[in-house]
Order: sequence, then structure tokens, then C-alpha cells
Amino acid sequence: MRLGLIVVLAAVVSYPLGLALGVPWLLPILNAAPAYTAMVLLLRRGDQRRAVIVMLAWAAALAVAGTVTFTLWPHPPGALVLHGPEYRDEMFAWIRTGAGSEGSPRLFIPQHALHLAVFVVLSLVTASALSIAMGAVLMNYMGFYVASLARAGAPLWAVVLLGWQPWAIARVAAFSVLGVVLAQPLLRRLRPMDAPPPSSTSLMTAAGAALVVDVVLKALLAPLWGGWLRAVLP
Repeated sequence: MRLGLIVVLAAVVSYPLGLALGVPWLLPILNAAPAYTAMVLLLRRGDQRRAVIVMLAWAAALAVAGTVTFTLWPHPPGALVLHGPEYRDEMFAWIRTGAGSEGSPRLFIPQHALHLAVFVVLSLVTASALSIAMGAVLMNYMGFYVASLARAGAPLWAVVLLGWQPWAIARVAAFSVLGVVLAQPLLRRLRPMDAPPPSSTSLMTAAGAALVVDVVLKALLAPLWGGWLRAVLP
């Protein structure tokens, strides 16, 4: 419990610290380093279940703290968020016109598959060190987009209820679980342990189910979601 609280607090602090330092690539490192350290410590103890809980709490903290910080920062933070302005512009164009990958399974499924493949490879070859940093980059530009809705004048209720889409939340949860599970083979090779590795079957099944939910919900709801946002975005 104490370790999870430290990770959440570190995630919250990483945003004002990272933005104040003014180095774009440093922000995701500050986001990810405490969580990754905690995950490795827990996996070294054989506590896979707690490692997953901590990483899910970390992802939720990034979503909330990143969105709030990007919204309230006294100067537009886009230049400090990797891929933030590009993703915001893509999403705003989709909201206003209905065109773009967000509402087209033919376009977004290959994109999601590529992100998943890169995440899996990075997890296996770096014990999830780089993949979790990649996850922080993804979380940041999604949070920047949601904050941009607020900065553009969308009402607070719409930002809260419509900003973070349910399919994106499912994808984030899946990646958080995969990061924990896929870090373990290399960690065990680097430092063998006496205890056998815990079973990851149920976690992999849950992650796979979340990825399917991501695609299904996005295909079904994205056109409606875009219309709802179009109605509230000035």
C-alpha cells in the first residue's frame, strides 16, 4: 500500500517538475522511473499481483494528473509534450469533420496493432523499461488532447465524461498488465530466482480481453462520441 502511494504521488509531482524543467523527452522519464522501480522491486519479491495493481494505479494517476496539469499550466504546454500537438490536431479534426483514423476500424486497427507490437518487443528486450516509458509518452499525448478540450472551451462535464474514452482506458489497462508480465522473462535471466515464476495465464487473458474490448468499443462508439464532442466544442 505504501509503495503504491509513493508511485502515485511521484506521478503527480512528475508533471509540474517535468514541465518546469522544459525538456520534452525528460517528462516521460520522470513519469515512468518511480513506477518502473517499484514494479521491479515487487517482481523481485515474486509479488506479480501487487505489481499489476501498482502499475494500474500509476496509469490512472498519469491520466488524472497529466490532464489536470496540462489544463491548468499557466502557459500552453504543447511544446513540452511529445506528439501532443499533432495528436490534438488529429483528434480535433476528427471531431469537427468525422474524418480520420479514430472512427475508421480500417485505419485504427493497424495503428493499434503496430503500437502493441512495438510495446511487446520493447518489453521483452528491455524488461519493460522502454515500453513503460513509451506508455508514458502515449498517456501524455492523450492527456494533452483531453486538456486541450478544456482549453478550447468545452464544458467541464464534457471534458470529464467524454475526454478519456472507455476504449482508451481499456487499452491503457491492457498495456499496464502486459508491461508487468513481459518484463519477467528478462528480469529472471538477469537475476535468477529460486522460486518458480508465478502463472501469468489469467493476466494475459485479461489483457487480451481488454484489447478486444478496446477495438469493439471504438468501432461501435467512436462515431457517436465524435458527434457528442462536436456538439460541445466551440
